[in-house]
Amino acid sequence: MFIVGLNGSPNKRGNTAFLLDTALKAAEEEGAKTETIFVQEVLNKLKRPFCTACETPCQGKCYAGTELETALEKVAAADGLLVASPVYFGTVSAQLKAFWDKTRRLRRSRKLLNTVGGALTSGGARFGGQETTLRAIHTMMFVQGMIIVGDSHEKSPGHHGANAQQPAQDDPNAQKRAALMAKRMVEVSRATALLRNAKKNG
Repeated sequence: MFIVGLNGSPNKRGNTAFLLDTALKAAEEEGAKTETIFVQEVLNKLKRPFCTACETPCQGKCYAGTELETALEKVAAADGLLVASPVYFGTVSAQLKAFWDKTRRLRRSRKLLNTVGGALTSGGARFGGQETTLRAIHTMMFVQGMIIVGDSHEKSPGHHGANAQQPAQDDPNAQKRAALMAKRMVEVSRATALLRNAKKNG
């Protein structure tokens, strides 16, 4: 299984990154290969970092031959996507939204159909907009036809996803939920592999 983590924070080593790393390490313990994409770094190298719907259907001309094209190829090849964002005004960061808007071509070619998705977030307060941010990530995934999992595994009851109160390093519950969600992701990715193989071969 190949699990890709999207760090949608403007901070490469902040609270969101810590929570995402916790989840990816748990996925590796389950036998998955993992990789992290820092979306701001990818977007910074583009002449046009924001989608303007310049063509329909999207051909990806605005990012052809760039690091974003390579990143999207990895996203398309993933069995599971762990998408992480800090809470910005009750929703995802501008960086994550800009990156996801650039996936129009993947949607047209159904590259993320049946890819397993999970959401993680961190906020400045215990009730600081984490659930609405998780819901925003889920909505983005639903539009791609992804299979969404929460922070549950085996007998552990779960919720919408893993969310931390900053600093994430001092939130053991968030760390536990992130690891549980990663384990669930690997489990569901294995169980749905035939669906993705059929898509790739069909």
